[in-house]
Amino acid sequence: MALAAVHENSLTAFENLSSLVADSMRLVDALIDDHLKSDIPLIEQIAKHIIYSGGKRLRPALVILASHIHGHISPSTIALAAAVEFIHTATLLHDDVIDESDLRRGTPTAHTVWGNTAAILVGDFLFAKAFELMVTTGDLRVLQILSKTSAVITAGEVRQLVESHSFDLSIEASLQIMGAKTAELFGAACQTGALVAGASDQDALDFYHYGYNLGLIFQITDDVLDYQVTNDARGKVPGDDFREGKITLPVIYAYQMATVEERKFLNQTMIELNQTAEDLNRMRHLIESHKGFEKSLALAADIMRQSQPLTHKQGDFKVLLNGLLRECLTRNK
Repeated sequence: MALAAVHENSLTAFENLSSLVADSMRLVDALIDDHLKSDIPLIEQIAKHIIYSGGKRLRPALVILASHIHGHISPSTIALAAAVEFIHTATLLHDDVIDESDLRRGTPTAHTVWGNTAAILVGDFLFAKAFELMVTTGDLRVLQILSKTSAVITAGEVRQLVESHSFDLSIEASLQIMGAKTAELFGAACQTGALVAGASDQDALDFYHYGYNLGLIFQITDDVLDYQVTNDARGKVPGDDFREGKITLPVIYAYQMATVEERKFLNQTMIELNQTAEDLNRMRHLIESHKGFEKSLALAADIMRQSQPLTHKQGDFKVLLNGLLRECLTRNK
């Protein structure tokens, strides 16, 4: 399917992207399956448990899209898309252990089924497999970018562990953690996908910035949805951030305006994790009353407006990616 035709039909941007990359994603899935084969069945069981649990597969799709814009989806593109998916999956396995999450997309997390040690070790295995796939591209720039990205993601995890369970967390620090944990891989997926298709360094860097902004907006709206959606079709359990005591943007905005009594409630539920069944609804009302959701989405909209213009050659990419950005901003409606 030609990209110029994709945005002329009635599909959403997410559906357009999925349709556009469907054939390539089948190749990516086949490559993933091949690289998960092991003499140790537990590795394949745990990895497939999370890889095929119903996520949008947005990061590998962005790799393919960025290559497609330059008219050349090669074996390197497919290998790179699989590598990006492995990196993402590894971080999810580690995240769920750190956050002590019981469910992901409505399915029991790997560590609740097989234990913390197995989940962490399989995450490490997937990181190793990602770098094995990167080497096949033969592009040192890809290795440099994704090596740096992996380090940034891990550093973001450590920073979140240290800072994100305190109301001392600022808006700026929260955005930096989101940038490290989420947006950096979105940006790297776009940048490296463009590079292996022959894009100039500057064009690829433009793609990085759009991908990075998409990642930030995706995470901000996800944090809003965690409180606003009561029946999430994506399989995410609403209220997880609250139950885990995660200080996200809507909560930070609410805390800034909260009364002394409200701050006492926030500390009790989010820091001490002393929660009752009614507290989630009370938290929703508190955030809404102090415009925490509204301010978070306004910040996301501002990030979208700040996206730099692309060249004429990349115009179709901008149309589709801007569609994804808009859908991220409105998926709580």
